[in-house]
Amino acid sequence: MLAAPIPENEQDRVETLRSLNVLDTAAEERFDRITRLAQRLFNVEICLVSLVDSERQWFKSAKGLDACETSRDISFCGHAIVQEHVFTVEDASIDPRFSDNPLVQQAPFIRFYAGYPLKMPNGVRVGTLCIIDSTARQFSVEDKLALEDLGKLVEDELISVQRSTLDVLTGLSNRCGFEMLAEQTLASCDRYQVGTSLLFFDLDYFKDINDQYGHEQGDVALQAFAEVLKANFRESDVVARFGGDEFVVLISHMNCDEIEIILSRFEHKLAEQNKLLNKPYDIAYSVGVCQRQHNSELDLAGYLAKADEAMFKVKAQHHQGD
Repeated sequence: MLAAPIPENEQDRVETLRSLNVLDTAAEERFDRITRLAQRLFNVEICLVSLVDSERQWFKSAKGLDACETSRDISFCGHAIVQEHVFTVEDASIDPRFSDNPLVQQAPFIRFYAGYPLKMPNGVRVGTLCIIDSTARQFSVEDKLALEDLGKLVEDELISVQRSTLDVLTGLSNRCGFEMLAEQTLASCDRYQVGTSLLFFDLDYFKDINDQYGHEQGDVALQAFAEVLKANFRESDVVARFGGDEFVVLISHMNCDEIEIILSRFEHKLAEQNKLLNKPYDIAYSVGVCQRQHNSELDLAGYLAKADEAMFKVKAQHHQGD
């Protein structure tokens, strides 16, 4: 078996994919209608919107297949994303690259595969719209064009999701994006019996920065704070600009002692950032921390409210010391 190759731009590719804010989110009709259409149009057993993450391919939409993801190294889509155009395998059972692949020798017993590589505006290919069947077949030029047309619809929808869930100024998720990803994270943590911590940040004296130095400097402060957040937390953490000068981070697999270490490190990194910026102001913040045990009755709205309340208590203490 020929393992799926790793593209030269792999780091940029994965960063682009994750910036879409779509991995591990719920099924959406906008994608499902495209896979249903492709399944009928080409009369195939399986149609997928497959997004190729660093070690897996995850399916935003899957028709004819119960799995939600498979390993990347055995994926056909891992081969498709290094191609510029539609990638086809007309009979995997006699193709030396795939004949001993577990997906060929076992269910779903792939014989035919065609995948259109989904390309984002920066030229990076993040996954495929692919069709699969257990019967070998030929795929004409006209068929490839039709699959490409449907694939471009998927690209448009992915870009739409990103625009609706991304804060343009900081590059972080916005409130909508955070709520969508956080709901999925909490559901996953409940399923695997893992607790979470929610950090609610609010910039101190941000209005003073805007009033004294202008809104452009306010934007600089927001962007700098966001950069330290991105650098200090893990890819698996949900980091967002919640609104205005408020930021939130949802962390899984962390206990109280670990959170204190992370926050201490964050404070140190922000101090370094203030020195590098060398502005007439320092970026300061208050942070509230709330923890949630798995399978708690505490929903996301209540979780946010508790973390927000904790933050305001800290902010009040800061102002008492002024």
